[in-house]
Amino acid sequence: MALVHIVEDDLGVCDSLRMLLEQMGHSVAAHADAESFFESGPPGPDDVVLVDLGLPGIAGADIVRWVSRLDGPPHIVVISGLSQTRIDEMLRDVVAPVVLLRKPLSEAALADAI
Repeated sequence: MALVHIVEDDLGVCDSLRMLLEQMGHSVAAHADAESFFESGPPGPDDVVLVDLGLPGIAGADIVRWVSRLDGPPHIVVISGLSQTRIDEMLRDVVAPVVLLRKPLSEAALADAI
């Protein structure tokens, strides 16, 4: 199984995601913000980056842009409770394939996206 990097500032959501993904057999690295994610080093091409768009500080969309430009980018899953119009605005220049999950998340949708 791949390493799943969760970048989510809501500790309750992050903890729930971590528990679900670990129960599915994934290794998980959780980050409360973009800065700690960047400090951990780039994800590998077999990894998954699960990122909330509504992060404080460096935006989730900036993480998506950065990882999509890596040589051998990871699988990118975006989670958001924002409107579709706002999501489209934030990700308009991202060329890498991105899976979008809307909050509240279901376990089945998460499993399918990862």
